[in-house]
Amino acid sequence: MQNRRCDWLVRYIHEFREAYRETLRHCPFETVAVTVLPDHFHLVLRLPDNRNDFSRIVQVLKTNFSKRLPESCRRPNASQNGKREAGIWQQRFWEHKIRDDADLERHVFYTYFNPVKHGLVRQVRDWPHSSFHRDVQNGLFPADWGGCLSENVRNLYHE
Repeated sequence: MQNRRCDWLVRYIHEFREAYRETLRHCPFETVAVTVLPDHFHLVLRLPDNRNDFSRIVQVLKTNFSKRLPESCRRPNASQNGKREAGIWQQRFWEHKIRDDADLERHVFYTYFNPVKHGLVRQVRDWPHSSFHRDVQNGLFPADWGGCLSENVRNLYHE
């Protein structure tokens, strides 16, 4: 989000989830990991072999979410005049093509640990807006993964 003090992504989590489902219908992809925080989200996705339109997917998701927000949230600020964005999003995002299994693991760990890193919860499992819970149910992670800013996980941020 453009305003990093904003909490619209979690305040309007129902709308974000609707926007996510709509985006998946129009731009199918596999969700490897996703975590929604108050002012930004992390998404690790896998596209079908014949596609590489990561940027379009993010743009569609942001648009689908923005149009679901109350009008008072969508007022563009002066720096957004003439741009298609609703005035709530940063113009850029970080895109990274996963190189190998170790790289994928690092990005999934980062995605899931981010709420702890930002001080929103003490344990990964305590953050409700994450596919971490799906992965625990599927046996990919133990429920206590990540602990409380354990030294092992903290080291992931300094590699």
